[in-house]
Amino acid sequence: MSEPVIYVVGHKHPDTDSICSAIGYARLRQQQGLTGVTAARAGNLNRQTEFVLNRLAVDVPLLLTDVSPRVRDLVRSPAVTIGGQTPLAIVLEKLHYHDVRLLPVTDDEQRPQGLMMLKRAAEGFLLPSDEGSSRRVLTSLAALQECLQANALHAVNEQELEELELYVGAMAFESFAERLAHCDPRRLLVVTGDRQEIQAHAVNLGVRVLVVTGGGTISPELLATARQRQVTVLSTSFDTATAAWRARLSTPVHCLMERNCPTVSLLDCREDLRLKLLYGGCPGVLVLDSAGRVTAVATKSDLLVETPLKLILVDHNELSQAVPGADRVEILEVIDHHRLGNFHTERPIRFINQPLGSTCSLVATLYRQAGLQPDQTCAGLLLAGLLSDTVLLKSPTTTDVDRELAIWLGELAQLDSQSFGQEMFAAGSVLSAYDSMEDLILSDFKEYRAGDRLFGVGQVEVVGFEEFHSVKKQLTKELAHLRRSRGMAAAGLLVTDIVRETSLLLADGEADLPYLIGYPELEPGLYELQGVLSRKKQLVPHLLKVLQG
Repeated sequence: MSEPVIYVVGHKHPDTDSICSAIGYARLRQQQGLTGVTAARAGNLNRQTEFVLNRLAVDVPLLLTDVSPRVRDLVRSPAVTIGGQTPLAIVLEKLHYHDVRLLPVTDDEQRPQGLMMLKRAAEGFLLPSDEGSSRRVLTSLAALQECLQANALHAVNEQELEELELYVGAMAFESFAERLAHCDPRRLLVVTGDRQEIQAHAVNLGVRVLVVTGGGTISPELLATARQRQVTVLSTSFDTATAAWRARLSTPVHCLMERNCPTVSLLDCREDLRLKLLYGGCPGVLVLDSAGRVTAVATKSDLLVETPLKLILVDHNELSQAVPGADRVEILEVIDHHRLGNFHTERPIRFINQPLGSTCSLVATLYRQAGLQPDQTCAGLLLAGLLSDTVLLKSPTTTDVDRELAIWLGELAQLDSQSFGQEMFAAGSVLSAYDSMEDLILSDFKEYRAGDRLFGVGQVEVVGFEEFHSVKKQLTKELAHLRRSRGMAAAGLLVTDIVRETSLLLADGEADLPYLIGYPELEPGLYELQGVLSRKKQLVPHLLKVLQG
């Protein structure tokens, strides 16, 4: 099972605050002694964030596309496997030695052939329905020899699978001979000790197999007759009772295994495994590696194993904005500055939510509360996230705490906040730098729900609206496609000019959107939002109100 790992991660369409707060908080928790913690991201970086990481020489955090628990997180490896020709007696020994109830049956390359269950073996051999069934032995001579650990004095067609009748020569010769009188000799498996009369009678009858117990043998003359009569003769050190019992357990496992057993791969989700265990009709599921080889057996008890992957969420607290699979793993902490969403946990967690201008501001206050201070690089990251989310401290979300923290972080980072911030926004304001209109819209896109209406808004900061107008038609078409594909009532892009401190909203929505939105419409689908800089504090609360009504 994998070692525990804790990812500090922001929302699916990360902005600079999301990425920088994840890195900054991961470093804080590392300093505080939390092991296995590392920063991650749930989406691609926008241009501004790329600039910040390059400027500060910080590696891009690991990309998480889905944190759903995987089969590899739940099962133990490697599996104890057996070959299809293995006798049942050896299978039972392995089941007992390894204290398991299931054994995968594989070929020479460890590819699955079936699954052997202890219950199946017990039902077939420990509870015979009648005397005839207790005599029947389905085996090959090779499997019988292996099971008895016998020396083959003479063997004929040892690989052939046959159904034999077991008789033990442990009675008076006359009684034993009478019992064999009405049997087909070529189906007889006779087990006896050093009783020469019984040995000779069995060989002269031409039985299929004669097993001599106690390490005994037969005379050279009788062995020559056995060769002539095509009688296989085995010598075993086991006593007669043990040899008879083990002979009944010499059936090759491929005759008893469950062939139609379900399989999963190591990378399959735990939910796939759960469904197959609950509804697949088999007590176990074979786990295969990337080459299709059996690596483990999963049972229902594995579903109770706690996944080693855990999360700390920053800059969001709604699962709709979180990395896929976040609802299926343990969330240890939430560090955020947004409104509270539909978040719940099974146990108490650390949840810090403060009305500051950025999550990086909140992380910076946590450093102070812990009596620590970020190093120069980390201070630069936190400053970048703060300046980005507060739009160079001009956004109405900006607080006095943000302003004071900007000075403190700037001193630690040895950066001038104003010039550093302008470089950031200049680097992120080139709309043509995005690979597609979809990438531009989704670079910082968040979804919300107002009553039964779902809507989403992206935001991009620019220096002047000229470039936006040149790509407006393409953006309009992409917004319409995005809205339809995600089943939203409205989809929009807030384009914010950080120099003029105002925004334009390009939106596509249902027929009543122009009447509900409440902002001046410059042209169909384009609205003027004078003085609006903050999506979170100014635009989204307004849309939640008008769309919910």
